[in-house]
Amino acid sequence: MFKIENSAVERRFDKELLRVEAWGKGLRVRATERSGFLPDDFGTLLPKASQENPSALLPKDSLKNSDELLPKDAADCPQSACDPGVKIWLKDNEAYITNHKITCRILDNGELKFYRAAEADDISADAGRLLLEEYNRTRNMFVSSSHFESALEILSRTFDPIQSADDYRLTVRFEANEDEKIFGMGQYQQPYLDLKGCIIELAQRNSQSSVPFMLSSRGYGLLWNNPAIGQVTFGKNLTEWVAESTKQMDYWITAGDTPEEIEEAYADVTGKVPMMPSYGLGFWQCKLRYQTQEEILEVARRYKKENIPLDVIVVDYFHWPHQGDWDFDKDYWPDPEAMVRELKEMGITLMISIWPTVEEGSENYLKMVEEGGLVRTEYGKRTAVLGDAAVVDVTSPAGKRIMWETIKKNYYDRGIRLFWLDEAEPELTGYEYKHYRYFAGPDMEIGNMYPREYARMAYDGMKEAGQENIVNLLRCAWAGSQRYGALVWSGDIDSSFKSLRNQLRAGLNMGLAGIPWWTTDIGGFHGGDIRSEAFKEVLIRWFEFGCFCPVMRLHGFRAPFKEPLGTTGGGKQPSGAENEIWSYGEEVFEICKKYIALREKLRPYTESLMKEAHEKGTPVIRPLFYDFPGEVSRAAVPTAPGITWDIDDEFMFGPHVLVAPILYENQREREVYLPEGRWININTRKVYEGGSTYTVPAPIEAIPVFVKEAHTDIFF
Repeated sequence: MFKIENSAVERRFDKELLRVEAWGKGLRVRATERSGFLPDDFGTLLPKASQENPSALLPKDSLKNSDELLPKDAADCPQSACDPGVKIWLKDNEAYITNHKITCRILDNGELKFYRAAEADDISADAGRLLLEEYNRTRNMFVSSSHFESALEILSRTFDPIQSADDYRLTVRFEANEDEKIFGMGQYQQPYLDLKGCIIELAQRNSQSSVPFMLSSRGYGLLWNNPAIGQVTFGKNLTEWVAESTKQMDYWITAGDTPEEIEEAYADVTGKVPMMPSYGLGFWQCKLRYQTQEEILEVARRYKKENIPLDVIVVDYFHWPHQGDWDFDKDYWPDPEAMVRELKEMGITLMISIWPTVEEGSENYLKMVEEGGLVRTEYGKRTAVLGDAAVVDVTSPAGKRIMWETIKKNYYDRGIRLFWLDEAEPELTGYEYKHYRYFAGPDMEIGNMYPREYARMAYDGMKEAGQENIVNLLRCAWAGSQRYGALVWSGDIDSSFKSLRNQLRAGLNMGLAGIPWWTTDIGGFHGGDIRSEAFKEVLIRWFEFGCFCPVMRLHGFRAPFKEPLGTTGGGKQPSGAENEIWSYGEEVFEICKKYIALREKLRPYTESLMKEAHEKGTPVIRPLFYDFPGEVSRAAVPTAPGITWDIDDEFMFGPHVLVAPILYENQREREVYLPEGRWININTRKVYEGGSTYTVPAPIEAIPVFVKEAHTDIFF
């Protein structure tokens, strides 16, 4: 029934081939019922990578496995046949595989159970703590397993065939644990940090990023390594993962003693961000939309005149003649080289917005059609979010090549090294996933990987041109996007305190999902009126929060709106009101200047956090439990998580700074829990003993921020 091969164990039974394999410091678990995947003889491996669903995992031969060895050589797996740190053995018609700190037990009926690897003096799974087990409610006459018997006939893994196709609707079920808390999974517009009890759509949308890695308070992390449209339910009675159209089951699981250990193991197998360039550490100025070259230069000149540090300024969308030209409209941007040069002399980096859309009137449209570089539709005409435009297929070699070659000629060769890769979901009409098809396969099967491949398009081109420390801004991500320099922002969100609360939880979960570079539109995108006193309060509190985000970026579509400058090309789109820090009156101006100066003060510390993200995959911002997880039990039943696992309105900016943002209107004080240790309030310099909750002042010009007593040099 089982075959042991190098660092993997396979089980063949009827239609299903199951493979559990050591991968990094975890286990990759795959299964298929697809006829083309079933081998002629039992020893044949699963198909080559080119035949599989696209993976978020790095190739196994590029990973360094753990050099830890459990004692005792299993007789069924001579050490010479296994990777270092891997043990495989058979016992009572069951198979076991241990790698690093996780053990998988494969029952004789194919059911899977995952354990914290046993202590060094005992190799049996029974000595480890049960972390996760499949949900199986069946009776099986073919095996003698002692698993729970049920007349319900609900399998843990269900492959429902899609008629007239070679894909399946896949459902994978796990037992739920009432004491469990679940984090990560990407960015969702909801007020929950702990996702236990939530239904999560596995699909990309404007302001929603599906990055399907979950971190559990029970001491494990799981990556759903499948880019298909689907859903996961973290229910009270059941955890259920669904891929609507796929050829195989594929996930990766690891275990660790701390969230940090789990997160770093995940980063090892999916990749880490490059090193953030110096211009990523300061303040970024943006609005929808600067309409002319002279307008954006005037803004930059005023920042320089006011002696306010500015690292990046942004040219937003519709600066082009047609979507898909990827070039400046010379009527409004007559001399891009001079613009880049003047900004550089002021110490400011220019970022250019790019959309993956191509109008029929674009000079690149026919070439894209001829070479198959556009997203296809199952029926009818290709359409995108704005106007009569199609979407570039970034899974197509031709689509990627034509797009990058044009970007390089019209932007990169003019000195532009920073791009805003907008519409990264992509924003297809109505998100009708069943209607679209890529070079790599149907949207329903591979669609969630689009933002990763979009980031990769620019990253590969920039790297080939010799650039290092690459970063580009995107509105969406999938697992692995981080290794292609993706800085993700939270999309076109509402300008309100409710939205601000959602962004805090979204940013923390994005970091735990493996995307350490994250930001928001400070002040939100929709609904802000620069004349409104209520909005000014939202903006102030958001600006204070933004100072402690991985990237501090002001953006928005503010009212009152401005009329278009013309009827063609880059002149036909409207603009929002002014969105510079002096646009909101003297009080707002002074507070914003204070926090920009504070961000500058933090530059050495922020750079150290970016280095840690680059080297280890560490989130720049993270929940309190990341740095203060409490004791992790090795007992058969884990202890309940400590208080830090319940706090969702504070966060750590690196290991030494605790931030308690103001998330409600008219709030001028708030309760703050401080973990163990001694903490200094940077606003009052008052010393607090950790392990307690305090009520602290929060005047409009300051949010509560605390630094560990031993690291006050960060601020003072």
